[in-house]
Amino acid sequence: MRVEAQQATGASLIDSSALTKAIEDRYRFASPLLNFRLTGDLSGEPEFFQFGRSICYGRSDKVIRDSNARSTDLISSTSFNDDSLMLPFNPTEVIDNLRLERYPSGQFGHFERTLKSLYYRLRPFTNRTLRAYVQRFRANKWRNRPFPNWPVDTTVEDLCETLLLLFMQKRGIDRIPFIWFWPRGARASVSMTHDVETAAGRDFCNTLLKINESYSIKASFQIVPEQRYQVPTAFLDKLRAHGCEVCVQDLNHDGRLFDQQDEFRRRAFLINKYAREYGASGFRSAVLYRKPEWYEHLDFSYDMSIPNVAHLDPQRGGCCTVMPYFIGDMVELPLTTVQDYTLFHILNETSISLWRTQFEMILSKNGMATFIVHPDYVTGSKTLALYKDLLAMLNEFRSQTNLWFALPGEISDWWRARDQMSIVRSDNAWRITGDGADQAVLAFAAAVDGKLVYELPE
Repeated sequence: MRVEAQQATGASLIDSSALTKAIEDRYRFASPLLNFRLTGDLSGEPEFFQFGRSICYGRSDKVIRDSNARSTDLISSTSFNDDSLMLPFNPTEVIDNLRLERYPSGQFGHFERTLKSLYYRLRPFTNRTLRAYVQRFRANKWRNRPFPNWPVDTTVEDLCETLLLLFMQKRGIDRIPFIWFWPRGARASVSMTHDVETAAGRDFCNTLLKINESYSIKASFQIVPEQRYQVPTAFLDKLRAHGCEVCVQDLNHDGRLFDQQDEFRRRAFLINKYAREYGASGFRSAVLYRKPEWYEHLDFSYDMSIPNVAHLDPQRGGCCTVMPYFIGDMVELPLTTVQDYTLFHILNETSISLWRTQFEMILSKNGMATFIVHPDYVTGSKTLALYKDLLAMLNEFRSQTNLWFALPGEISDWWRARDQMSIVRSDNAWRITGDGADQAVLAFAAAVDGKLVYELPE
């Protein structure tokens, strides 16, 4: 994994670069800048703990954890020693646990797998109304779940910013140069995606193309290769002719892609074959089911199957970040907003206020706003009107600030290029080197009045 957690328990066996890797990768500093060390040996079993305003999951210093039995907030246990920020946990391990959902409720248990199997056996005998009722019943009391944070979880961003600020304050550093997150200094990125699930949805794509173009929006279309509907070459060619991207969605959308590893490998072989046939570099699984540890069998540049927070999805959990990240050699582009089906049929919303709230929260973290809107679910006049309201809202924000509207493949390519860029000192000035550096912008992280702020050139 690009952000592989260290599993050694001895504090002396984990060097500073392993502790700072996730944060260094996020910012792309001029050189290895941060210097973290562990306060002591880490506990054998990971647990939830508080660090400032962030809920973390991982191993922590056993002595400090036992002495703070009445409080799980470990931020007061940080200190500074010999130019090192002393921490009672491994930040890279914690961030890895969050991104890969390695925490309780982040993966299916035996009982949930049994219910899922029963649901898909009975699904052919149900209609959309009954399925929505069952899904609402299953999501009962979802608002009581404290983690991940609804409606957008930015724990990874918050943790990185808190640790960077602590280091800067203790070292007396005012400003640090880094490579800005998006090309040409965009404040955030926006990506529209359409999962095509039925023949009716496929046939509605032509209408959706016209609507998108009227709002100057390009989108990716995720296609189910088998069983659901025919996929004519002319249909794919038309999508590409309109500047859109074609991705693969699962194999047959039966909800069982990740049930058994041997079967997954068999299906992955076929999925990869369709990817080559379609010229697709992106993948999304049906119903956002996922097992990142199996992704090595998929031959894609990027995946879009992990939600930011998944209280209302069949597989709960969430990656707790609004930024892309690497899973092995694959770029993960998390879904950072609620799906249209969930908004319309589970929450019974009749406005886009939740989408607006989520977008504003993502924007405040300079993140990636990704949307799923199914052609299958916006064929009605009311839902189609809501989709147009969403597009109008995005254009409203576009007119007010510098946003990068991009296809998922473009975001993946940028994130790969940025990962290979460097900052060097030349003629008493900082500059960015590497392929694509002409699109990159030098930014500064600054400690101002006890807060971390980002400074960009005008």
